[in-house]
Amino acid sequence: MKKFKKPFVITLSSVLVLAALVLTLLQPVFSYGQLPPYHGKPVLNWKMPAYDASKKTVFIIADSKMTEMFDMLAPFYVFNATERLNVYIVSKDETPIPLKKDLYVLPQLTFAKAEAMQLKADVIVIPAMSIRDEHQDLEVMNFIKSHFDSTTRIISICDGATTAAATGLYDGKLLTCHATDFECVKKHFDKPVWTQNVSVTKSGNFFSTAGVANAVDGSLLIVEEMLGKDARIKVAGIVNYPHDDIQIKHQSTALTLGNKMSILKRMVFSKKRKLGVLLHDGLNELKFASIVDTYGRTYPKEFKTFSLQDSIVKTQYGLTFIHTGGNTINPKMDEVHVVMPELLSKQDEDYFKGFDFVKQNALDYPIDQCISRIGLQFGAHYAHIVKLTLDYN
Repeated sequence: MKKFKKPFVITLSSVLVLAALVLTLLQPVFSYGQLPPYHGKPVLNWKMPAYDASKKTVFIIADSKMTEMFDMLAPFYVFNATERLNVYIVSKDETPIPLKKDLYVLPQLTFAKAEAMQLKADVIVIPAMSIRDEHQDLEVMNFIKSHFDSTTRIISICDGATTAAATGLYDGKLLTCHATDFECVKKHFDKPVWTQNVSVTKSGNFFSTAGVANAVDGSLLIVEEMLGKDARIKVAGIVNYPHDDIQIKHQSTALTLGNKMSILKRMVFSKKRKLGVLLHDGLNELKFASIVDTYGRTYPKEFKTFSLQDSIVKTQYGLTFIHTGGNTINPKMDEVHVVMPELLSKQDEDYFKGFDFVKQNALDYPIDQCISRIGLQFGAHYAHIVKLTLDYN
């Protein structure tokens, strides 16, 4: 077997260590992904969503530069699954929000339209967005503060804690965020009471969640407070939540240098898989976000979305997904993920003939399905690392 010369080995090791150290300093890096902004045609059929004055209203704040997908879509699904709330993704303007490099979601309301409708926010959800320090967008800050009053519940998801802290509303209140990003985030804000080892914090009407995956726990807690235990149990059953009660106890375990080295090795040296995900009208938003956000942390070479019926996809609870990537198949694609196997048509099967379908089942929690399969593909150690990047235990 050919041996590398010693100087090369030393150089390679040095590069790996240096890269890992750089990754350690780049916070927060594993709970976010930078995606290209929308540059397509304006969406001309933008319509006002339905509003029921008898229901309470949930605003999910979004940023067209970057909004963490699971942070946004998991609460959107959970609150809608109650069938007793108005739930809206609200952004500064009508610019579609990137979900992947070839897929965008249209906000349902702009700040101005929410004002014009004189809507009262009973819940405000703050996902992780593009600005993650004290230099926040004043328009976003002002909108959140103007729609908050003593009866409003407000929840930050993952590193949405940065935006929540910047409003000043969490001064003296419990606040948490992704375990890996915790030290970096809290150094920008000294007035909240930073805490760990819980999936959800609660100080009166102020809530926050740990990492990405804890968006469901936090949303379920608010559902129970607003609508009662039976409503929470109903929704937990719909999403196959893996606990009988809301899981509050949590291990806030940050990625280690060794974990980051493993990620770096996977990104640089391991065979990168080419994945696809098939979109259908009626798409389950939670399952979709679980697949893309979880498998994305295996760093595939390609993770392409396909929409065979139309470039505009209407999701289960009325979101407008805009598909911009075309449907050309890479002949070396490894597998196609199917969010809704019950919607798989003969046309779909013919189009992807010869490729493996990975189908979500209806019995297990979506993230657990993904993690389990990642363990089979990449080993238990890397599956554990993926869980850490999601702050999931």
